Amino acid sequence: MTIEKIELSSIKTDYESYRIKCKIDEQKLLVSIAEQGIQEPLEGVSEKDGSYLLLNGFKRYRCAKKLNIGIVPYSSLGSSEIDSIAKMIRVSNSKNLGFLEQAKLMDNLKNIHKMSVSEIAVALKMSRGWVGMRLGVVKEMSKKISDEIFKGTFPLYSYLYTVRPFMRMNGIPKKEIETFVLAVSGKDLSVRDIEILFRTYFKGSREFQEQIKEGNIKWTLEQLKNSFPVKHNYSEIEQIIINDLESVYKCIKKIIYQNQKEKLELSPSFNSQVDFWSDKILQEINVFIDILKRFKC
Repeated sequence: MTIEKIELSSIKTDYESYRIKCKIDEQKLLVSIAEQGIQEPLEGVSEKDGSYLLLNGFKRYRCAKKLNIGIVPYSSLGSSEIDSIAKMIRVSNSKNLGFLEQAKLMDNLKNIHKMSVSEIAVALKMSRGWVGMRLGVVKEMSKKISDEIFKGTFPLYSYLYTVRPFMRMNGIPKKEIETFVLAVSGKDLSVRDIEILFRTYFKGSREFQEQIKEGNIKWTLEQLKNSFPVKHNYSEIEQIIINDLESVYKCIKKIIYQNQKEKLELSPSFNSQVDFWSDKILQEINVFIDILKRFKC
């Protein structure tokens, strides 16, 4: 990998909206760069006009601007925009490229560069199903929701594991989902708080729904949390059981979501482990269900 020094002003940031922002991570990086400089090169496409199209390193770029760093390390990913995007997706683990970021870049290859799903799959050395599933997530997401996620104002986790499964299973109109997401975005809410508000918005009273729509998020959360016993009123064993049930619920949701993806080619060793643990769970499932029923009495 050849690293060169380039002027920050020569960098083009057309793809900045393709990467999810995180204020906390960026603040930590700003401190690190202020003390030690930029340790890893920015990456992208070297263009014929002498400019550089940035694909990876937007946090480093923004930090450099804030710190008035005029010269930065840079490395070219490929000979063309398409090749560079494909390479970045292929090595996405080392580039910290998330699921939705992969999907949005693939959508760019399909709709801007007019590549077919088969051509994208060949370029990425992945299956058509792997590519198609990610393109499907982008297609079903409204632009306003996508913008909030990529700005870092609404957690991707909440969309994938709370919003999307509920929307798919219950046929909720996209407009209603969008209204909720916009109402709670940018409020620095935890994933747990968003889940509580989401459940209340779609399954709770009309009053709470209107309060959320009007942006009265803090008041709504206080009312909801006050309607349950406060945490310190639980005994130690009660709190352990509540935490364990919450963990089980989240694991079940994740497994259901993973199973909705394209059919994967699974290794024999994977099948063996799944078979082993499935048997273990099935042996205990009836007893577990009886316990849950008793809790609900």
